[in-house]
Order: sequence, then structure tokens, then C-alpha cells
Amino acid sequence: MIDTLVPIFAATIAAGTPLVFAALGELVTEKAGVLNLGVEGMMLIGAIAGFATAVTTGNLWLGTVAGMAAGAAMSAIFAVLTLNLMANQVASGLALTLFGLGLSAFVGKPFEGVSLLREGAPSLPLLGDLPVLGPILFRQHYLVYVSWAVFAAVSWFLFRSRAGLVLRSVGESPDSAHAIGYPVIRIRWLATLFGGALAGVGGAFLAVFYAPMWVEGMVAGRGWIALALVVFATWRPARVMVGAYLFGGVTIAQFFAQGGGIAIPAPFLSALPYLATIIVLVVISRNVATIRLNSPVSLGRSYRPD
Repeated sequence: MIDTLVPIFAATIAAGTPLVFAALGELVTEKAGVLNLGVEGMMLIGAIAGFATAVTTGNLWLGTVAGMAAGAAMSAIFAVLTLNLMANQVASGLALTLFGLGLSAFVGKPFEGVSLLREGAPSLPLLGDLPVLGPILFRQHYLVYVSWAVFAAVSWFLFRSRAGLVLRSVGESPDSAHAIGYPVIRIRWLATLFGGALAGVGGAFLAVFYAPMWVEGMVAGRGWIALALVVFATWRPARVMVGAYLFGGVTIAQFFAQGGGIAIPAPFLSALPYLATIIVLVVISRNVATIRLNSPVSLGRSYRPD
């Protein structure tokens, strides 16, 4: 039994890592009062930019940096539209996703059918040899550990630092933050760029390390799941981590179920992660008080300093 569960849990962590990056980035963005629905598009652009750079240069880590930069560039487009030109955030986010879908498909045409050599997961000295926990926690890719570091940094920043308090105040009441001298637009710009950069890293991880190849639309709704995770987590970083691995586990479960010959139609198994997303959102949305208590008050609202 343990021999069966260990690879499932290990694969769950790897599958949940892109969601951890994207959802943590979106959480910080939303804490500043900005609702960016373009996570799917930013992840796709990060994926193709990372993959194309890795193939061209032969350097996988340079591909990751390129994915991060591409995601940040996409978020900069969104920031110009919504923070400077005062466009509607919901419409701009949806447009960003459609733009990312089309641009990634166009740019990725020459790279279809190309694959990268899969980089083996390292084993941390001593820790990787531990029974059960070793294979699950300490034989993961380096970016998995980076995602844990990002989680710790985001948690500390939001709830233990003065800068995090300022960012949250901007999300709660931009008028009050501006009145006491804080640059609301600049803070929202930085939060939006951070969210885009992490979404790009999540996409690059998918295309360069997790499934080292490019396929049109390979993000496959993970950006939307990341958005749902922020609500599922009620804007709490620890709950984002739990939710990401929960959905990663559902994704992995379908592959093990298919490999085990379980007599369930493959399309239904493929739909499980999205079905789980819908169910969780329905359950969470029933508790309106919790959502109102944790949701940034100015989320999605445009702001122009007087």
C-alpha cells in the first residue's frame, strides 16, 4: 500500500507546483485590490517563452527566467490598461487570456513536436534517503523548493512586514492609503507585475520541467483553477498551498486510475480537476460571511488619485 501511495503523493506535489506559483502571485495581486483574470494567458505565454528559450539556448534555467519575464510583460499590458487607462479589470483580464491563447499558439507553431531532455529530480543529501518522506518531499525538482520559499516569503511579507501592511491597506481602502501619502498606483503596479511573473514561472515549469514539450493550450485551465484557488483559500497563503496540492492530487489520481484499469470513461477522469473546482467554489460561496471578511474591499475597483 505504501509503495503505491508514495509515488502518488510525490507526483501530486509536482503537479500542484504550477498552481502554487500562479495562485500565490494572483493572491498578492488581489490583496492590492487588482483582479487580474488573465492568469491563463500569462501562464501560456510564460510556457512558450520558457520552452522556446530553453530549446534555443539549451539552458533550462534561462528558459525559466524568460518565462518569468514574459509573464511580467503580459501583466504590464494589463496594468497599463487598468491602472493607467482605467479600463474595466474583468474585461481586460479576459482579453489578456484570449490574447495569450492566440499569441502562444502562433509563436509555438515552430516548436510543436520538439521535446527537451527531462531533467531528473535531485535527491537532497541525507533527507532524500528517509523512508516515505524522502521520496515524497526531498526528491523533487528545485523549483518545487523555490515554490515553498515563495510561499514563506509571501506569508511573511503580507502578515509580518510593514510593506505588506501597506499593500493590504491599498487593497482595503485606496483612498485612505493615498490620503496618508502612499503611492497607490505604483503599489498596484508592483503587485500586478509580481503576479504576472509568478504566473510565467508556473507556465515555464510546466513546459520546461514537468512535461518538457510544447503543446498548444497545454496550461489546460490551470490559470482558471489558480484563480479559483485564491477564493477557495479565502486569500490565505497556507490555504492556497493546501488547495493547490488538493487539485494536483485530483489531476494525478486520474492518471493512476486510468493506468490501474479502473472502468471509468477517460473523459470523465480528465474532467475531475475542473469538477472539483466547481464543487469547491459552490461550497465556499455558500459562506458569504467568510468571503466578505477576507476579500479585499476594493478588489476589482478602478482608482484614480485626485
